[in-house]
Amino acid sequence: MLNNKKLVVIIPVFNEEDSIASVIKDIPGFIDEIVVVNNGSRDRTSEIASNAGATVLTEIDKGYGAACLKGIDYIKNKNYEIVVFLDGDFSDHPCEMGLVIDPIIKDDYDLVIGSRLLGQREKGAMLPQAIFGNWLSCFLIRLFWGYRFSDLGPFRAITYCALQKLDMKDRNFGWTVEMQIKAAKQKLRAIEVPVSYRKRIGISKVTGTISGTVKASVKILWLIFMSLNKSFK
Repeated sequence: MLNNKKLVVIIPVFNEEDSIASVIKDIPGFIDEIVVVNNGSRDRTSEIASNAGATVLTEIDKGYGAACLKGIDYIKNKNYEIVVFLDGDFSDHPCEMGLVIDPIIKDDYDLVIGSRLLGQREKGAMLPQAIFGNWLSCFLIRLFWGYRFSDLGPFRAITYCALQKLDMKDRNFGWTVEMQIKAAKQKLRAIEVPVSYRKRIGISKVTGTISGTVKASVKILWLIFMSLNKSFK
């Protein structure tokens, strides 16, 4: 708990046995619950996360968004006021969690994106295709909805009330951009803060492969242009 607000962290994972203990260890003590969502891991990720003190859930439907939605469904009756999303590969710095939470607590923001582009990045931590994809997506969001983002980074915090209003749906590659588009369309108070970023432990399941990069790029661009339809909320 921080400033009398209950906080929860949701971490989607897929084969992160080498990193998940470090991630959990570095999460600040003011977090009330750490929820790790196992998304089809074939290693000891769940066991290690549980031993490290996390609540472990299982989502058999493969997809980053599907895992996040599983975590959201789990917390719906737990009275959490702020939800933090974080990757399980130790590329983000969990110890910087206060940076993404402070604007919500101190200045009543609804959504805070941890920007890797504005922060300190270890050389090679973000591949060129990821940097370009983030730039293009954020450019289109600014062009169509007037909201300025520099990154679609996974490290982010949102009030539970705002999260409910967004009514998130995407079950795979479009999760982060869906959240930012809906925040812009609903005129939520959103801000970015610089966060540090390092090379992940293990190989990226998205930008680390050609097929993953192509699938993610197509899905993100499709979602952006579909969002221009007024029926998309």
